[in-house]
Amino acid sequence: MEEKDIETPETNIENEQPVTEEPVKESKKDKKKHHDDSADKLQEMGEKLAELNDKYVRLYSEYENYRKRTTAEKADLIINGSKDTIKAVLPVVDDMERALQSMSDDDSSKEGVSLIYNKLMKILQQKGLREINAKGEKFSEEIHEAVTKFPAADESQKGMVVDVVEKGYYLNDKVLRYAKVVVAI
Repeated sequence: MEEKDIETPETNIENEQPVTEEPVKESKKDKKKHHDDSADKLQEMGEKLAELNDKYVRLYSEYENYRKRTTAEKADLIINGSKDTIKAVLPVVDDMERALQSMSDDDSSKEGVSLIYNKLMKILQQKGLREINAKGEKFSEEIHEAVTKFPAADESQKGMVVDVVEKGYYLNDKVLRYAKVVVAI
């Protein structure tokens, strides 16, 4: 071993002594600069916090609107899920009504057809189907479809539904099929 590699206790003591430095006193100029930097950083952090809070509030609002919209859509889907099926059955209901009207009272099959018709209508009504009352009502574009216009006999009949060509129906308070009507003008 060489002598260089071995350190003696005397030289090592010098290195082990803690070095104490005189505390540096800040001048008024340095204190003001430090205070200004802190104030700037504090203001910047406040602005950043306000921006993040605004983003959070907007995101939360969007989420709440999305949740409400999807909940309403699900409820509507559950209530009106059978819409297409019921709409497809309506021509059969129309045909049964025409068949009942064309049968004479003494026809033996009329009672059976009437029972089937009433049972079918009861099931459809339980699902939310309701007939639109049109004859004698004031014409409304929201629920009626004017097929023909007819001259009114007097002024009181103007704008009124004179005849119903095809019944209209509501499904849970929404128009499923518009009533096709004849309107007096």
